[in-house]
Amino acid sequence: MSSRILAIETSCDETAVAVVERGRRIVADVVASQVALHAPTGGIVPEVAARAHLRWMIPVLEEARSLAGIEAWSSLAGVAVTHGPGLAGSLLVGITMARTLAWVHGLPLVPVNHLEGHIYAAWLLDADEPDRPEPPFPLVALVVSGGHTFIVEMRGHLEYRLLGQTVDDAAGEAFDKVGRLLGLPYPGGPAIMRAAASATRHDRRFPRAWLRGTDDLSFSGLKTAARRAVLTELEGRHGTTGEPDGARLAPETVAELAWGFQDSVVDVLATKTLRAAERCGARSIVIGGGVAANAVLRERIGEGARSLGVPLIVPRPALCTDNAAMIGAAAWHRWRAGARAGGDLDARPSLKLAV
Repeated sequence: MSSRILAIETSCDETAVAVVERGRRIVADVVASQVALHAPTGGIVPEVAARAHLRWMIPVLEEARSLAGIEAWSSLAGVAVTHGPGLAGSLLVGITMARTLAWVHGLPLVPVNHLEGHIYAAWLLDADEPDRPEPPFPLVALVVSGGHTFIVEMRGHLEYRLLGQTVDDAAGEAFDKVGRLLGLPYPGGPAIMRAAASATRHDRRFPRAWLRGTDDLSFSGLKTAARRAVLTELEGRHGTTGEPDGARLAPETVAELAWGFQDSVVDVLATKTLRAAERCGARSIVIGGGVAANAVLRERIGEGARSLGVPLIVPRPALCTDNAAMIGAAAWHRWRAGARAGGDLDARPSLKLAV
């Protein structure tokens, strides 16, 4: 019986197709990024993203098929696709392609939650990577991206218990917003990390929203504090009032503010995740989502995980951002559990992972 699944991911602004074997080994992984397309607006325009998916869907599919050496569709165990959460128009492009492939070739259609994919990215192995143990259960997973930030406990495959989530803005959205305030390019996360790394002073202090007694998170107040800090700098040095314009700040000031903002976000995310892992008796910690590519966050949680005596499993940066390999990893377990969808599979933009 075949153990390969072809997976499609179009939840936001990445057109991605992958082939994954037994939910672990990446056979092919192709991503067409729209970062340059959305950079001028500093954020994703849904209609533009959907049209770009239409443009790239077939070329990306054909490249993935070629890389995987798929000549007969019968060599696949099924076709998997992200059906939520995400942008409705973007999701529909991938779903339509997946439904068509499954129907034409008589293959099972496996629906996958995008957020679940970010967690299962921790199971993935590159084509030439040596085998390593799977993340042991129970585990605590932090998913932190542009649209989602939450902490869950897993006691087995496909078993999720929500521990905490953002009560307002996602961490990735905060990075993008503050990046714009500082005059940095889109996306804000990598730009802020680079700027912070060049800071020579580390005395900028931004607030932390601890939301005591919960595993919940909040970043709205932090964005406001960053805006005020930029305005204070501009008023003090240039006499400027009104809307903040980070492009007028000195590079060293941008670096210091970037460091302070990043330190606040990382401190809260790491502290909340490690406390949850200790309380749950986790045997491993997993991080997923675009912000998981942040080296400072990985290092901070890694230090804490070592002190708890548990491994930290973080995918390489390209597997933290949206990709189809992570959907193929999650789909394998959904496929084995009997999850199947029909021709009426539709987009669920607000799909939840756990409640």
